[in-house]
Amino acid sequence: MHSTTVTSEQSTNSAAFPLQFARSRRFSLGVPRNVTVSPDGRRVLFIRTVSGTDPVGRLWQYEDGAERLLADPALLVGAGSGAVPEEEKRRRERAREQSVGVVSYAADEAARLVAFALSGALWAVRTDGGTPFSVPAAGPVVDPRPSPDGRYIAYVSSRCLHVVDLEGADRQLARAEDLEISYGLAEYVAAESMHRLRGYWWAPDSRRLLVARADTSPVQRRFIGDPADPTQPPQAIRYPAAGSANAEVTLQLLSLEGERVEVDWDRKAYEYVVAAGWDGHGPFVTVQSRDQRIVRTLTIDPETGATEVLHERTDPAWVEIIGGTPARTASGALVLHEDDGDTRYLTVGGRRVTPEGLQLCAVLGVEGERVLFTASEDPLETHVWCHEPGRGNRRLSREPGRYTGAGRGGTVVLAGETPRGHEVGVLRGDGSAGDPSYQALTTLAEEPSITPRPVHLTLGERQLRGALFLPSWHEEGTGKLPVLLDPYGGPGIQLVGRAHGWFTYVSQWFAEQGFAVLVVDGRGTPNRGPAWEKTIHGDQLTPALEDQVDALRAAAARCGDLDLTRVAIRGWSFGGFLAAAAVLHHPEIFHAAVAGAPPTDMRMYDTHWKERFLGHPEEQPENYARCSLIGHGHLLSRPLLLVHGLADDNVAAAHTLRFSAELLAAGKPHSVLPLPGATHLPVDDAVVAQLLHFQRDFLLKALEERGGQD
Repeated sequence: MHSTTVTSEQSTNSAAFPLQFARSRRFSLGVPRNVTVSPDGRRVLFIRTVSGTDPVGRLWQYEDGAERLLADPALLVGAGSGAVPEEEKRRRERAREQSVGVVSYAADEAARLVAFALSGALWAVRTDGGTPFSVPAAGPVVDPRPSPDGRYIAYVSSRCLHVVDLEGADRQLARAEDLEISYGLAEYVAAESMHRLRGYWWAPDSRRLLVARADTSPVQRRFIGDPADPTQPPQAIRYPAAGSANAEVTLQLLSLEGERVEVDWDRKAYEYVVAAGWDGHGPFVTVQSRDQRIVRTLTIDPETGATEVLHERTDPAWVEIIGGTPARTASGALVLHEDDGDTRYLTVGGRRVTPEGLQLCAVLGVEGERVLFTASEDPLETHVWCHEPGRGNRRLSREPGRYTGAGRGGTVVLAGETPRGHEVGVLRGDGSAGDPSYQALTTLAEEPSITPRPVHLTLGERQLRGALFLPSWHEEGTGKLPVLLDPYGGPGIQLVGRAHGWFTYVSQWFAEQGFAVLVVDGRGTPNRGPAWEKTIHGDQLTPALEDQVDALRAAAARCGDLDLTRVAIRGWSFGGFLAAAAVLHHPEIFHAAVAGAPPTDMRMYDTHWKERFLGHPEEQPENYARCSLIGHGHLLSRPLLLVHGLADDNVAAAHTLRFSAELLAAGKPHSVLPLPGATHLPVDDAVVAQLLHFQRDFLLKALEERGGQD
């Protein structure tokens, strides 16, 4: 293997990175997040830790150019003394929450009263002064939300929905009939696959709520235990695997006086509750068919619960769910998305308002007739836009990066991953970043010890977007470098862009270890248009793997220092699946792989996510057989390391264990690294840091043993 002397500074920085990466929770700590803007635009609420390695979230307010601490768990008497409720732990896992303390909050309409939970206790604070105060609750609290008028706080406790006033008078609006029933919580597939993390919505008059009731009794049960601690009993969870029964979700309209009205729609035809809400025009719900080819937005009569179809969308593959839709403007115009195959666009009142080539990503909010949204003109960037009648569309974020945001009252908070790292700032009026009307919020994130040096490439006939990371110490033409592909490669996630997310730092770290690291977003990844995303319908494996192979060859043709006789691949979740599939199906190209948390049997993954791409397993079993690693273990002829968290309730450890058993039975040597107590997103500092070292050593050894063989 070609070697080059690394400078002392570079070596030190590279050596320090894994622990820094772990302690900073992937450089997420210290970054302002969960932003709320007051109606007048003068105040901004947000959560932030006090340093880049402190995991305790605190509640802050920005006003008149200054930041003020509203709630610090360390200063609240009795805060943190209780246990976090199981329902809250699961909600955090679905949200991939990496911090503790104040991790979420909700405010009233005026953003004057804020409610949050700490270790199951209910707390509130007024933003116009005073200290946080505890509010008596009937039990451990999950997802507290003030009423719009700020007089009440609703919350879930033991799967029952309660409302309490600030004096402590508590009333139970909905009682869970048994252990399989919950009111006001999002069921598994809603939170994991539809990104609906809540289960109840206040009416604007603060007298009623729209509440989801979930019955999980039809859902198959899984038991997740910790083999490292056999004294602890396994935890039972309801997990709807592909082809099996989902939770039965219904909606009810509940009044503070105890009146209850059932919402009526054809639940047999439309079993998924994708989104819901209650605005000035009344309550509404978006429902979806089991095959995900039909989505209906329904208005709800608040007195009778009867529904009417407001809009219907169909697609022969699947109807994509876009965050923030549906919504309605003040005049009642429906805010939705449509597509023409090449472009996903924004519609307001049935009229297309965004141009060809601008790919809608999400709707961030509606105020009056103004719509705030994110969209991509270029797959390498995502920006915040505003549509306003008479003014058209304006791009608010200017510098390269991937942005999201929130806005009200003429103020927009822009939060982005940029080439400089995380940046969050307050934009007032019609200004833009760099103008006097823009002021940055303090970001306390760790400064990464290494600097990414991506070379952006457009590769092959399909113009695949890629990024090539080379060692900072490598000089072109001085020697061949082993290649490491570092993709995700699946739906919903892009890794290639003009921004430095945590994954770009990891790719550069692997480059500093001596690899030429190639990251490629292939077919199925977002922001290249609906047709691009739906190329994988019926086959999630072949297009994704073909794109990695084509990109590798095209990159090698552009950069002669890539050694195609020594090629490795690594990834996590879908990326782990892709890595294992690469060495199974293309051992002539890929010579070693690390597969983290790989879904090896597609029939074991959840209904909503997997049936979206592969159909129902009883109707299209060939899709599941084609895309699963299970059944193809006999093909393995290259070194493979399987890594899996034993407490993973998203991609169960059974995926890796069953595949390992198949490999063993076929006489195929491989390695397995179990992570006791780790979920789908490991957070233990030592585990996260050492996992980078372990992967590096495994891959380097595998490629060194291979030498220069063909």
